[in-house]
Amino acid sequence: MDFKLLASAFVSVFVAELGDKTQLATLSMAAGGQSKLAVFIGAALALCATSAIAVLAGGLVSRYVSPIWLRRIAGGVFIVLGVWFLLARESV
Repeated sequence: MDFKLLASAFVSVFVAELGDKTQLATLSMAAGGQSKLAVFIGAALALCATSAIAVLAGGLVSRYVSPIWLRRIAGGVFIVLGVWFLLARESV
């Protein structure tokens, strides 16, 4: 197993999920619900399911697009979204 890749994936997803809308929704459900365990299991299964979809899609896309181009495209999308969000924030 590639532990460097495992750690990189963990840190990337962990940091990306901190304070995002799904974490806030989970926090809200746990605060208002009877069973914290049910909220935890449901949220954990949802994150596992979305991660599985991403891994399967990544495997499929990588058959047709080289990893370097995938990183470039992903980086470009992040830059475009970042600029878009910054500009949208200023107009509010």
